Amino acid sequence: MKTRFIFNPCSGKNLRRSWLAPAIRTFIAEHRLDATLVFTSHPGHATDLARAALADGCDRVVAVGGDGTMNEVAQALVGAPAALALLPCGSGNGLALHLGLPTRPRRALALLADPTARVVAIDTGTANGHPFFNAMGLGFDAEISRRFNRLARRGLAAYARIGFTSFLHQRGEPVVIIDGNGTREALDAFIVAAANSDQYGNHARLAPGARVDDGLLDLVALEPPGLAGALPLVARLFLGTFDRSPRVRRLRSPRFVIRRSAPGLIHTDGETHETGATVEIAARPRSLRLVVPATCQVASTGQPLNPLPPWTRNDSGSAP
Repeated sequence: MKTRFIFNPCSGKNLRRSWLAPAIRTFIAEHRLDATLVFTSHPGHATDLARAALADGCDRVVAVGGDGTMNEVAQALVGAPAALALLPCGSGNGLALHLGLPTRPRRALALLADPTARVVAIDTGTANGHPFFNAMGLGFDAEISRRFNRLARRGLAAYARIGFTSFLHQRGEPVVIIDGNGTREALDAFIVAAANSDQYGNHARLAPGARVDDGLLDLVALEPPGLAGALPLVARLFLGTFDRSPRVRRLRSPRFVIRRSAPGLIHTDGETHETGATVEIAARPRSLRLVVPATCQVASTGQPLNPLPPWTRNDSGSAP
């Protein structure tokens, strides 16, 4: 099986893991894999490298980095026969945690040599043409991402610090949310997020019970909580009860339109973009192939992922 490792040396913990790239080379040699290791050098480069891997006939493409690296690599693999594998090295690792994938590099590497590992097909999403695979958002959500991406050193403590500073300055904005049935809802929103998985990252569950293989996106809108309401909401994120707050509105649909008063910032898997006042969000069901352990379950529910649909199977009826 021809494999390409795409390594982001600036992603999350990779800056402090000088041993990781040599460990990947050693792993390739020890297991006699038909694999190569390449490195990103600038934003967007991982997408170009993933497209080159497809052109070279690779069956698997491994994203070695955080959710941003995962996003760039996965963009090239949507609808392609090659499967994405994750070697999570980011600050949040939301998609990996949702799927219960190993988040320690050596254990994640071992999965790539495991003959029982399987390939599943998961949903993906777009927001005004920008692909996302874990979650997108606007408002406070996007502002934190903008500030966080400017930091040289990241992690949960840095995220909390940035979050508190941003919270003191962020205000709600009036939005109209329209779901796939045409149902409209107007509210003053502090955060509007569309989740493919249940995870923000770091085990903070934005949309408890969400699945990456149900063909739907879970939209979560939060009204301005005020200073007194902020800490209970943070606790709810980690307790898996965020959507039970009376300040939270949750909707489920294959597509949404969000209308706000002016153009502004959104994020997709933590990467920020300036976009229009109207944000069109859509799910692309079962459009990305992903390598998971044989026993993989959705971490929050303990339920197994659905098998590959028939159109993604090879002639023998088994996943490639």
